[in-house]
Amino acid sequence: MSAQVYADVQQFYARQMNLIEGADADPDAWAETFTEDAVFEASGQERPETGRAAIRASVRAGVARIAAQGLDFRHWFGMLDVRPQPDGSLRTRYYALAMATPAGGALGVRGSSLCHDHLVPVGGGWRVRHRSVRADGTGATAPAAAPDGATG
Repeated sequence: MSAQVYADVQQFYARQMNLIEGADADPDAWAETFTEDAVFEASGQERPETGRAAIRASVRAGVARIAAQGLDFRHWFGMLDVRPQPDGSLRTRYYALAMATPAGGALGVRGSSLCHDHLVPVGGGWRVRHRSVRADGTGATAPAAAPDGATG
């Protein structure tokens, strides 16, 4: 894998998460970073969100909840591992921290998770086809192997 592909994936995640943070949050644009048939699964969910419309509805509600609480909410992704697949897609594995700061208050870490994504190339960029978020301390395991043998 080239250094350029790795940098492009890092930039994709930076842009993606900035779309749901702060006063300029745009959950609709964030949802567009997923494929139409995407799956978003997270520990604590009763069932995965399937399809961009379901993902959009969920993130809209989350952004509204955070705004109503008056929090500055941030995400940090690190320890990114990118694995190119024979079909041109990518499998990624990374850690995520979710942090919130109330007005005039102290930063609080809201969650630490292990994430796996399946990214597919679309129009010179990337979209998420499948995202798995496993919160630390829940006993949740990594996602099952995909048909090509990769996880995520």
